[in-house]
This record gives sequence, C-alpha cells and structure tokens, in this order.
Amino acid sequence: MALAKAVGRFSIAAALVTLGAGEALGQDVTIDKLLSAPFPSGLVASADGRVIAWVQNARGVRNVWVADAPAWQGRQLTAYAGDDGQELGSLRLSPDGATLLFVRGGAPNRRGEIPNPTSLPDMPEQAVWRVSTKGRAAPVKVGPGVAPLISPKGDLAIFSRRGQVLSFSLSRAGDPAPLFQVRGGAGDLAFSPDGSALVFSSSRGDHAFVGVFTIASRTIRWLDPSFDRDASPVWSPDGKRVAFVRIPAGFDPPLFAPMREFSPWSIRVADVASGGSREVWRAAEGRGSVPSGVTGDGLWWSADDRLVFPWERDGWKHLYSIPASGGQAVLLTPGEGEVEYVDLAPDGRAMLYNSNIGDIDRRHLWRVATAGGQPTALTSGTGIEWQPRAVVDWAADRHAPARRANSGPRGDSGRRLGAAARAGLDAGGLPSAALVEPTAIRFPAADGLSIPAQLFRPQGVRAGERRPAVLFFHGGSRRQMLLGWHYMDYYHTTYAINQYLASLGYVVLSVNYRSGVGYGLEFREALRYGATGASEFFDVQGAGLYLRSRPDVDSTRIGLYGGSYGGYLTAMGLSRASDLFAAGVDIHGVHDWNRGIQTFRPDYDTLDHPEFARMAFESSPMAWVEEWRSPVLLIHADDDRNVDFTQSVELIAALRARGVEVESLVFPDDVHGFLTHANWSAAARATAEFFERRLRGR
Repeated sequence: MALAKAVGRFSIAAALVTLGAGEALGQDVTIDKLLSAPFPSGLVASADGRVIAWVQNARGVRNVWVADAPAWQGRQLTAYAGDDGQELGSLRLSPDGATLLFVRGGAPNRRGEIPNPTSLPDMPEQAVWRVSTKGRAAPVKVGPGVAPLISPKGDLAIFSRRGQVLSFSLSRAGDPAPLFQVRGGAGDLAFSPDGSALVFSSSRGDHAFVGVFTIASRTIRWLDPSFDRDASPVWSPDGKRVAFVRIPAGFDPPLFAPMREFSPWSIRVADVASGGSREVWRAAEGRGSVPSGVTGDGLWWSADDRLVFPWERDGWKHLYSIPASGGQAVLLTPGEGEVEYVDLAPDGRAMLYNSNIGDIDRRHLWRVATAGGQPTALTSGTGIEWQPRAVVDWAADRHAPARRANSGPRGDSGRRLGAAARAGLDAGGLPSAALVEPTAIRFPAADGLSIPAQLFRPQGVRAGERRPAVLFFHGGSRRQMLLGWHYMDYYHTTYAINQYLASLGYVVLSVNYRSGVGYGLEFREALRYGATGASEFFDVQGAGLYLRSRPDVDSTRIGLYGGSYGGYLTAMGLSRASDLFAAGVDIHGVHDWNRGIQTFRPDYDTLDHPEFARMAFESSPMAWVEEWRSPVLLIHADDDRNVDFTQSVELIAALRARGVEVESLVFPDDVHGFLTHANWSAAARATAEFFERRLRGR
C-alpha cells in the first residue's frame, strides 16, 4: 500500500485493524467466539499528532487505550472491570497529548435516569473524567456532565451540564465553575484559535442562533440573529471571523418520511467584532437544497481561506469548497459514492475522509486538497476503513475485512502498535478462517426497484441441496451494511450473528433496503417510505421471493430478523406475508408509526394531523396484525429510549389474542443498543436457537 505525499511533518498512510489469533485457537464457530472480538470506537489524535486514544470494548468491559510516537506502543489507560454497560466516549486530548478527558455513563432518559442495564442498586451517573496519558495515575472525576472540550492553549477545559457550560483549569487543582448559560443551551461549542472565546449554536425550537462568548469579559455577542436556523459555526484561522450554515425558516423535516427539496440553505461569514454577516454561498434549487451533514463537523475553514462543506447537488453526498470571500463551489470528491467520516488535515490544506466511491459496499480512505484536484486514495482492497486521524508518520484509522474483525488502530507504514497493545486487541480467538466471504448481489423489489444486498452462502452446500434461509434487515434506517465487519458496534454484532447463522448452514441475505444510506439521495429519500407508505415492504417481499427462487434454498423455511427499523420490517414481513416467511425475530421493532413519532416528538398529536396519522398507521404492522400467522420471537429492553417498550407490549397482546405463537426475551433496565455483552450474547443465542427450532425443527 503506497504512502501518500508528506503533509508538512505529517506523512499519511493507512492504519489497519486486524485480528489474527483465530487460526491458532481452533476453527469451530460459536457465538461466544464471534462476539469476543474487541470493538474500538472514538479514535482521537492530539493536535501535535504524537498521541492517539480510543475506547476498547472487550466482551462488555470498556477501557481507554492510548499510543504515542515514535514507538506507538499501545497501552490500556483505564482499569474498569466488568460487563457493567457503562459507556465511555467523548474523548478529548490536550494539544500536547498529555491529558485526556472522557465521559463515562450513558445519556439520561426523559425522567433523568442514566442507563443502568445491570440494575445496580446505586444509580450510575454520566460524568466527565480526566487522566494523564503519562504514567499510571488513576482517572479523576471532574463532575457530572458531557461534551468536554480543551482550549488550543491547553490551559482550560469546558463541559456542559444540563444546559450550562462549566470550565476548569488543566494546570491547577479546583472544582469546575460555571462559565455561562443561555436559553436553548449551547451546542457546537468550539474554542477560537487563541483560546480567548467560544463560538456556539443555541437552538430555540423553530429557530437557532450562533453566538460568541468572550471568556475574559464574560459577554455574548450574537452573530446576525434571524428567524432562521443557524448551525455548524467554524472559526477562521485568524479568529476574526466565523462561518456558519443558515437554514431558512420553516424547515421542519418530517420523521420517517422523504424530504428531497426545500428552500435552499446557505453559508454566511460573520465578523466577530461587529456581529454582522453576509452570505457567501447558497445551494441551488432542487437536489441538495436540503442540508445533509457528514460524521464530524458540517463546515471546515482551511488554511488557504476556503470553506469546505458537504452538498448533494449531484445526488451524492460529496465535499465541495468555496473561497471564504464567496464564489462558485468546487467539487472535491467526484464519483458515484458518498463521503462519511471527514477531518481537516493538520496543515489545514487537505481533507481526509472515507468513502464508498469506487467500491460501493465498502469504505476506503482518501485525501484531497481543499482547493480541489484529483483525490488520492490512501487505502484500497477488501478491507473497510473509516475515521481517519492524521498523526506523525501515519494516519490512524480503523479497518475491518470480511473475516477479521476490527479491533483498534495499527499503522501500515512501519509504525505499528507494539506487541503489548496487540496482545490486548487480539484476545478472543475469532475463528476467521471458518467464516464466509459475503458477496454483493442485487435483486428486484416487488415494485421493480433494484435493491443491493450481501449474500452469506454457507460452506459445503452440495449440488441440489436446499438449505433454510434468513433475511437480515438493519436499523436506522439511515445505515448501510457492508462486505465486512461493520464500524458501528450494533452492526458489528449483527454481522457476527449473520456469520454464525451461515456457519449453522443457513443462506443469509443482508438487505440494504431503500431509505438507507450509501446509494445516493433518491435511494435514501425514497418515495412513500416509512410512515408515508412503507414502500420498503416491497424490498422485504422481493428479498423473500429472491431467496425462494434460489436452487440452494428451501422455500418453505425462510425466516427474517432485524432490530429497530429492521424489527419494523421483520414485523411487516410477518404481518403482510406470512405465506412467504415461516418465522421471524423482531428486536425492538416499531409496530405503530404514530407511537414511534411521539417518541422523538412528544408534541406530535394524531388529532392535529389526521390524514398523516391514518397513513402512518396503515404503514405499520399493527394495521395488518389480523393477517399475521407465522411464529415470532420478540426481544426488547424496557428502558429503550428509541423505540418505546410499549410498542412490543401492545403487539404481543394483539398476537396472543389471535393465537399467534409468540416467544419473548426481555432485558430489564437496558436501552435500545443493549449496553452489556451478556445481553447481546443472549439476544444472539436466542435468535439462532429460535430459527433452529422454527425452521429446522430442532
């Protein structure tokens, strides 16, 4: 793999994550082995590029790991033990990499309760912690709160607590002190380049402002306040200007319904001293008029005085740039595919990003100059790479091929993590050689739309032999399953379940149904999807008919499963096509769209929207429950903040009343994403055992 050209004193190569211990530990495939691969997340790098840090989840035990130049000898920084379901995240390194801030504990629900999936007698809290990356000092709790941020000077840090911004010194002992508080809260916080001020956005419901808080004078200046929604503020390199996105008044994207066009959004540049702003760019009418962000910031200000932003003008989510003074947008990332994780390179004149351009069912790393020009591929092949972070001598990212799970950053430029780190990352004994390589296919939906999917064909299928088959539907729906281990922990696990089912002899089809990402704006904003017509049901039907047509599939033994939005589609398949699907596993699925919308918008009232509410219900499994005949396993956690537990309570009551065979698995106090390894393992095991009994009679 060739190295990219040097960027200042940073040379950029691909950092790979692999897992190679499986072969030595035996190739028998068990769900325990498949779920044992450690999962990394939250990769960050210090401003000087000499330290990286990430969170490692090993069988539910979450800890922070670090590695630094020049040896990049990874080491575990925290010593948490036990599968307690307490999340770690929001990692922030000081500019010199000597201090790390992080948050431990999940977000509260509407009653203010922190997730407590192991039902601890003392309720956990969500708090900011600090720890030195040098030596072996234990982490110190700063206080309850979220979203830590460190000044570019490395002397001051801030975090948020119930809408208030607090600060504390990194060089002196002392408790955090209130810094400022505004109506609507303060989001998108960012220090000015000299650390003297903070820019932030404040959402006020149907409008939002961008403001600047000056630390010394403790004053707030609002930047050109309007009736619109202002967001994504970013400082100019000299700290005298702020650019931000303005979304016109009236923007109210419907939940689970397509939105392809709106009054075009714009980019404005404000003078911090005066507070005035002017428009420097406006999106065109039609495609791309609705703002659509990427993972990371939504706006970047480069060292060559250009603004970089995502735009869907050609129907794909690409990066563009304009001069900060205004001008025509230059396409930086051409091709059929989309950018996802984006970061500004340390010299400020190039963007690092991952994309599926040229390899639609994978992700690879790229670099492109902010002024434009031909992008440079940093990685290629059968792996999947994401979350680039530029550091001294190489670019850290995470990588996962089809049979080897992602497990942490590792450089491919001669700067590899040391043996101590690899020993911790490779634990688990993944039976990689016994796993199957999924293949990309397409099949016609019932309405004719071409639908992408990944096929897991079990090993050892003889000519003329017909196997049971299972469909998998991801959640979201803004997701894309890939030809390898996924970069989200939820789908990392479901990929393992798909591999396990294939090892048991099932033909498995993972469906990237319409309204998912990765295939362009029209595919994502599919007409009549979700609550406005359930057009994805055509994809469910088409997937079942495709499996039925295969010579290696027993057409009487086709099942389906999925979680969240995938649970919704599982329930739609069972309620509207029980003649096609013999059994299903519905994991925290949406069963009534009207209830699902109220989860995210408590003020939604069906009486205010009677026609929409009628369509939403008709697009729900509960509207078709009279036709449901196939047995189902329902899995749900009762502190679910994404899909209310009541959705499954109401469905199971309706199914029991109609004599449908229903099995259940409930996790008290856990949340939507199952925070413990034990619960994920139980869900995976129950899913496989259910299909073994219902599709094989075992």
